[in-house]
Amino acid sequence: MAETKREIERKYESDDSGLPDLTGVAGVASVLDQGVAELDATYYDTADERLAASAVTLRRRTGGSDAGWHLKLPVEPGVRDEVRAPLSDTVPGEIAALVRSRIRHAELVPVVRLRSSRDVCHLLDADGTLLAEASVDEVRAERLNRAGGTARWTEIEVELADGADPAFLAKADKHLRKAGVRPSASPSKLARALEETGGTRTRTAASAKPVTAGDHLLAYLRAQRDAIVAGDPAVRRDLPDSVHQMRVATRRMRSTFRVFGSVLDRAVTDPVAAELKWLAGELGADRDQEVLAARLTAALDDVPPALVHGPVRERLTAWASARHGHTRGHLVAVLDSARALALLDSLDAVLADPPLRKKAAKKPDAVLAAAVHKDLAKVSRLVARALETPPGHDRDVALHEARKKAKRTRYAAEAATPALGRPARSLAKSMKSLTSLLGDHQDSVMARHTLRELSAVAHAAGESAFTYGLLHGREEARAAAAERELPRLWKEAEAGARL
Repeated sequence: MAETKREIERKYESDDSGLPDLTGVAGVASVLDQGVAELDATYYDTADERLAASAVTLRRRTGGSDAGWHLKLPVEPGVRDEVRAPLSDTVPGEIAALVRSRIRHAELVPVVRLRSSRDVCHLLDADGTLLAEASVDEVRAERLNRAGGTARWTEIEVELADGADPAFLAKADKHLRKAGVRPSASPSKLARALEETGGTRTRTAASAKPVTAGDHLLAYLRAQRDAIVAGDPAVRRDLPDSVHQMRVATRRMRSTFRVFGSVLDRAVTDPVAAELKWLAGELGADRDQEVLAARLTAALDDVPPALVHGPVRERLTAWASARHGHTRGHLVAVLDSARALALLDSLDAVLADPPLRKKAAKKPDAVLAAAVHKDLAKVSRLVARALETPPGHDRDVALHEARKKAKRTRYAAEAATPALGRPARSLAKSMKSLTSLLGDHQDSVMARHTLRELSAVAHAAGESAFTYGLLHGREEARAAAAERELPRLWKEAEAGARL
C-alpha cells in the first residue's frame, strides 16, 4: 500500500568535502552522527524522458531506512510529495497510475542508476526534538539509456523533519552560505545526472515573449494543459480541491477555444472542446457533491440544537459519504480510460501544431479585446432575460445559463490579461464576482432539491421532516437575496467592462 510523505529540503554544493559545523545554526542544540548509508537507486522514465521534463522522479531504491519505490511529485520549489511503495520487481500499480497522465501508453524504462554514500546527522533542539536531517552524499551516476555516460559529485542536503517549522531551513541556509556553501544549480540528483551523463531533455529553451494574439493564447492554453496533466495524480490521491482545479483547467481551455474562434480554427478545436466538456462533466459529479455536502453541513451547524429533530446529521453524513465513495471509484476509472488518454494526446497535438487563423498573427490588443467584448454582450442578454423572468423554475434556469456564460467571459478575460493588462484583469474580477453570486444561487437550487429528497426519505422512515423544511426555507431566502443583489452587481460589471 502506497504512503505519502511531504519532503521539504534544500540542496547545496561546496568546493570542500564534508558538512560544515552546524552547531551554530539558530535553534540547534546538538548534532548527532547517524553513520553512513549506502543507497542504490535506479530511476525510471519514458524513452523521451517525459517525467524528467515535468520535474517528476520515479526510482527503485535499496539501502537506508526507506527502501522501496519512490515517486516524487513537485509541489513548489524545494517541496515535493514523495509517494512510497514497498520493493517489487516491477513498478507498483498505484505508482504507475499516478504517472499515467504524463506517460500515456509509453513504457517506463531504467534511465539512470545512482549509487550514493550518505553521511547523515540529525539536528536536534534543546528538548531533543528532531529539527532536520543533514547529509553529505557522494554520488556516482551511470546513464542506462541513450549513449550512456558516468558522473561523480558531492552534494549536501538539509531535509526538514516531519512537523518542524519550515522557517528553520532559512536559518540553516544562512549559516551554510556564511560557511561558503552555495545552493545547488540542479533541482534534484536525477536532473544533474541526466545533464552530466550526456543527452537530456529536462531543460528546454525559454519560451519567447508572447508578441501576437496567437502567442498569448497558446501560452495560456499550455498552462491549462499542464494543469490538467498535473491534476490527474492529484485527483487520484484525493487531494483537497484537486477535482475543482482540474475541472477549472478544462473549462478555461474550452472557453479559450470558444471565445477566440477568430484566432484558433474551431473546426479543429470544437471536437477537442467537446471532449473537455465530457471530462469536466465526469469531474463535476464528484466536485458538485463535495460543494453541496459542505454547504448543507455548514447550514445544519447554524441550526440551534433544539430545532434539529431526528437524525438529520447522520442522514446527511451517510448521503455524502455514500455518494462520494461511488463517484470516486467512477472518476478514477474515467481517468484510466482510453478516452481520457486520447484527450490528453489531442491537447498535445493541438499545441504542437496549432490551428491558427490569420488574426493570430496580429497584435493582441484589438483582436483579443474584440472577442472578449463579443462574449460579454452575450452575458448581458442572458442576465437581462433572467431578470425579466418571473421568480421560479424558469428564472433559476435562466440565471444558471447566465452564470455559465459569465464564467466563460471571465476565463476569456484572464487569457487576455497578459496582453491587455488592467482592463482585462478588472473585467475578470467583475465576472468572478458575478459568477460567485450566481453560483451561490445555483447551489441553493441544488441544496433545496437534495433537502426535498432527504425529507422524503426521512418521512418514509417515520422521522420528523421539520429540520429539512427549516433548511429549505433558509435556502429560499438565500436565493432571493442573491436575486435582489444581481441588478446592482451587474450594473457595476457593465460600468467596468472597458477594454
